Amino acid sequence: MIPLALMIQKNMFEEFIKKIKNHNHVGVLSHVRPDGDCIGSQMALCSWLGKNGLTATAFNDDEVPDNMQWLQKDVMVEKPTPEKLAECDLFILVDGNATHRFGTFHEWIEKDVNSAPVWMIDHHPNPVGDFDISISVDNASSTCELIYQLYREHDLDQIDEHAAKAMYTGIITDTGSLQFESVTPDTVRAVASLLEYGGFKPNEVIEVIFSNKTEGQMKLLSEALNTIKLYADNQIAVMYVNTEMLEKTHTTQSDCEGFVSYPLSIANIKAAILLKDFYDEGIRISLRSRSEVNVNEWAAVLGGGGHKKAAGAWHPGPLEKAVKDVIAIGSNQIKEIEKK
Repeated sequence: MIPLALMIQKNMFEEFIKKIKNHNHVGVLSHVRPDGDCIGSQMALCSWLGKNGLTATAFNDDEVPDNMQWLQKDVMVEKPTPEKLAECDLFILVDGNATHRFGTFHEWIEKDVNSAPVWMIDHHPNPVGDFDISISVDNASSTCELIYQLYREHDLDQIDEHAAKAMYTGIITDTGSLQFESVTPDTVRAVASLLEYGGFKPNEVIEVIFSNKTEGQMKLLSEALNTIKLYADNQIAVMYVNTEMLEKTHTTQSDCEGFVSYPLSIANIKAAILLKDFYDEGIRISLRSRSEVNVNEWAAVLGGGGHKKAAGAWHPGPLEKAVKDVIAIGSNQIKEIEKK
């Protein structure tokens, strides 16, 4: 794999910057169930497009999480409709490398034979689909780090405070506040540059993102923590959230964000699983690793995917069956690792 720094030196954004001038109205899409990296990269890219004379419209099927609403400063995230999508002469997907991760856009683009070209900027492995331009760097810490490299390749002076905070949000949330092994010297240099050009202090973003929990969210966390169980000789931790918990604490599905980090923090745990059981939608599964366990491969067995250390999948349920199946996959992988 070519190192990120080397790819930057080879001007990986050269074609992107050259060909973007052939377009006027760009639809920028972030993946469904948005997080800090996809919203941060979406807002920062829209800002870059606007500064370079293009009209940008941001799309997502789902609502922006409450703690990230402030990122919608100059551009509001809209729900895609056939009429709005038809106004665009180019689409750029951020923080996802397969169109099915982008909700109704996937259905629309599959039906519209005269649709505009689709580009992609992402850091997940194994892209799916034929993109007209693909900036795919799976050893980058985040998509926001790649958007920063776009600015760096073109003109760092175009980074204003809001764009800098958006990119900083994505990098921080996707790296566990610079704790994950995906963090490289390039990542840290990008963060330093964003602080310099944005002229802000880290706490201005950190407190808004992480320090605004409601009473209901804390009660939901308490309910979820009570469900933790250990499996595979205490090497896998499982936690779940269900609809009854949401109703009891007056919370929503988005309030589960970050919960999986709690079972992962248990001593000697190699992998952690959060199962979200909302009945009509089956079981959503978040997997995390802090060992040699590759949860991307684990998720792939269930038709999902992600990164080696963080991935997601889906199971039709019921919950007990989902736990049994997921644990079986993880236990087999741990046994294979122990054999080696």
